[in-house]
Amino acid sequence: MHGVYALSTGRWVLAAFTAVCAGISKTGVPALGILLAPLFAEVLPARVSTGALLPILICADAFAVIFWRRHGSWKHLVRLLPWAVAGIVVGFFALGRVNDQQMRYVLGGIVIVMLAVHVYREYILGAEASIPNTWWFAAIAGFLGGATTMVANAAGPVMMIYLLSMRLPKDQFIGTSAWFFFIVNWIKVPFSVGLGLINADSLVFNAVLAPGVVAGAFAGLYLAKRIPEKAFMIAIQVLTLASAVKMFF
Repeated sequence: MHGVYALSTGRWVLAAFTAVCAGISKTGVPALGILLAPLFAEVLPARVSTGALLPILICADAFAVIFWRRHGSWKHLVRLLPWAVAGIVVGFFALGRVNDQQMRYVLGGIVIVMLAVHVYREYILGAEASIPNTWWFAAIAGFLGGATTMVANAAGPVMMIYLLSMRLPKDQFIGTSAWFFFIVNWIKVPFSVGLGLINADSLVFNAVLAPGVVAGAFAGLYLAKRIPEKAFMIAIQVLTLASAVKMFF
């Protein structure tokens, strides 16, 4: 390894840990995915980390789709994906015009507001709160998901809030998330290659970390079958809030 990929031992350990977490998050504990972009940004420079993380996510996505392919809700995917593609295009043009810190502030604020609305609906209104099935709610979530995943691989918090709001059972939650990110991340590849964020050096780096992704994918499947649904949903909300707050620091 050379250049930005010539890492210290500590950073290699963190990179390997992130790869394992990527596998776990995609196949069993989606909320853990919220931590991937910040962790990888500690391994590599922020802009470089965006491209280097994408193939790792795609590898983990492939396992998630294999394990959970029958549980995706295509009703929600059809609503989200066209807006996500629009968000990816906008995110592509925004790269280079919005710096990392500005994007973190915007995303953190959006996620906190969305989470607050969700908590109010679920815990204050309770059973009286209707599921927000309007087209514009899916449009906002899809667009923000596409834009933020293109700029920083950070769509996790937005999509977690959307899927929580839809009150999907745990298996459908994981399956729908798996299909959404598998499709969206492949759409991002030509844009990332065009920007030079994915290149020969980054792919060699990804290949070294691939065994960690595979190990994490099987660990995630094991955990998914043993985490109670209520604890699963609470963990998602707590980690979503933590990731949003972290974006301001």
